[in-house]
Amino acid sequence: MQLALPQIQAHLQKGLRSLYALHGDEALLVQEAADAIRAAARSQGFTERSVHVVSGAHFDWSEVLAAGGSMSLFADKQILEIRIPTGKPGKEGSPMIQQLAQTAEGNDSTLTLFILPRLDAATKKGAWFGALDQYGVTVQIDSLDRAQLPQWIAQRLKLQGQSVVAGQEGQNCLQFFADRVEGNLLAAHQEIQKLGLLFPAGELTQAQVESAVLNVARYDVFKLSESVLSGQMARVQRMLDGLQAEGEAAVLVHYTLAEDIRALKRVKDAMAEGKPLPMALREQRIWGVREKLFERVLPRLSASRLAQLLQNAHQVDGIVKGLKVADWPTDPWQALNRLALRLASACTTKS
Repeated sequence: MQLALPQIQAHLQKGLRSLYALHGDEALLVQEAADAIRAAARSQGFTERSVHVVSGAHFDWSEVLAAGGSMSLFADKQILEIRIPTGKPGKEGSPMIQQLAQTAEGNDSTLTLFILPRLDAATKKGAWFGALDQYGVTVQIDSLDRAQLPQWIAQRLKLQGQSVVAGQEGQNCLQFFADRVEGNLLAAHQEIQKLGLLFPAGELTQAQVESAVLNVARYDVFKLSESVLSGQMARVQRMLDGLQAEGEAAVLVHYTLAEDIRALKRVKDAMAEGKPLPMALREQRIWGVREKLFERVLPRLSASRLAQLLQNAHQVDGIVKGLKVADWPTDPWQALNRLALRLASACTTKS
């Protein structure tokens, strides 16, 4: 049985299942979902808890099976928590998990909770994860998109009796807050709690928020790619500055930008040869968010513009590797900035 994250509280109010699996890469949301399950279990008499961390291929699964099948000397009910940080239980672990899932069904004395990282599509099709889904409840916990952050912040402020001022000032305040905490939800949660300590319940002004909220944003090159293809110029600039400050390798940033340009060029060339856009995208393994972005920007990009961008990417490749190129900055990050902004601009204006 699959559940969405917002459905957990309503599900728990109806009654506990004996097996849960949380999988996702947003630590705060995974932690909160696990806390909610544990709290519901404790209210129903699950007073003892054992935690097992699967640390590698030689992990002793017999201990987990024994814990799951044993009765506590001090409590009638127990929580058996199994954490697999890699998301890979190994050859021995897969049948063990299937066995645990089967025996968990109908077991009123043990609640089994698996905590997993973000899983790829192939892993979710595996037999062990299929058993968790069949005999228990699985919850996929995704990271929040930048567009979702302002509303999430507003909801969290409301829980502690605070809100931003109404109107455009309040919207600007939430956008400012989101810019400062993007990609770092745990720190965002801490900044929200800090506002609760610094200021009384009620409305917060933008000046109060700006004076209190630290810049704890964290970025990755994959989100940079989405921002560039979306034509979000200011955000692209902010993300590049953040990636440089965090010590990200310039060569990796260049590879990401160049790969987007190459993929756009290949799809454009395939369409020029008569292939439908959906087929061209599939052949280049473009799907999900990138597929939608490609569908939006490709009609705006001419073959000549893409050829020029590809030449620019080749020039920046040399700069990143220490070469000098005429009419380009010698600093790799300045060159990356120019390349990213040229691509972002091309994605917003018809050429």
